[in-house]
Amino acid sequence: MPRRSSGGRSAPRAAPRAAPRSPPPAPVSHAPPPAPASASSGGSMLGSLGATVAQGMAFGTGSAVAHRAVDAVMGPRTIQHEAVVSEAAAAAPAPASSSIGDACGIHSKAFQDCINSYGSDISKCQFYLDMLNECKRNSGVMGA
Repeated sequence: MPRRSSGGRSAPRAAPRAAPRSPPPAPVSHAPPPAPASASSGGSMLGSLGATVAQGMAFGTGSAVAHRAVDAVMGPRTIQHEAVVSEAAAAAPAPASSSIGDACGIHSKAFQDCINSYGSDISKCQFYLDMLNECKRNSGVMGA
């Protein structure tokens, strides 16, 4: 089908419609300004120290409660101490003071050390000899 011609004139067109206007964007709200920084010199030293101590006590208490709770669930903790004896210590001969006994061993060792140090002036060792004799009397170890 052929097109119809309107005699060289174009039909009047309707004026273009304006798009409906959307409301303008809302103004951007900014965050409130930051609070003024408190001057550290304004607080008392005792107050901050007290707060720190209180915080430490609270932390320690919470830790103790948590340990108790874990011990209740898992059972009490056990600690085993192991002594490792080196070969040199095991091969060393027993000291002479062991013949006197463990109770007076320290006094005997002190007396022997004094004798070794002041061999020429034995009067300086009288105190140690008196302590050793008193220990022997009190512990019942005689004739050693």
